[in-house]
Amino acid sequence: MKTINLNILLLSLSIKAATAQTAVKDSIVNSDGTVTIQLKTSSVCEMCKETIEKALAYEKGIKSSDLVVDSKVLTVVYDPRKTNSIKVKVAVSKSGYDADEWPADPKAYERLHSCCKKDSAH
Repeated sequence: MKTINLNILLLSLSIKAATAQTAVKDSIVNSDGTVTIQLKTSSVCEMCKETIEKALAYEKGIKSSDLVVDSKVLTVVYDPRKTNSIKVKVAVSKSGYDADEWPADPKAYERLHSCCKKDSAH
């Protein structure tokens, strides 16, 4: 029984360590202590840019966000004492868009304007 509990504990710690590494591998710590990350989104137009940036403006700890529509890359600067990269990805997902490996929230995606959906023709 002790061996099983120890194995479960080790597995749990390994998963947490891997998640932490994934969350920060592409981040940059700025001189003011903020963190800058870049995420690939499923955005397709300027309306998407407005929706994502507006959603992130209301998130605690996010200092700025800028989406480049042509590349679909979202750059976010945040205070790591108040939020983290996972919470940023969740916020993007809740606005209806994919954020790296994090899929868009289905209900939020359905509420998007038809031109903002991945399968719309542009």
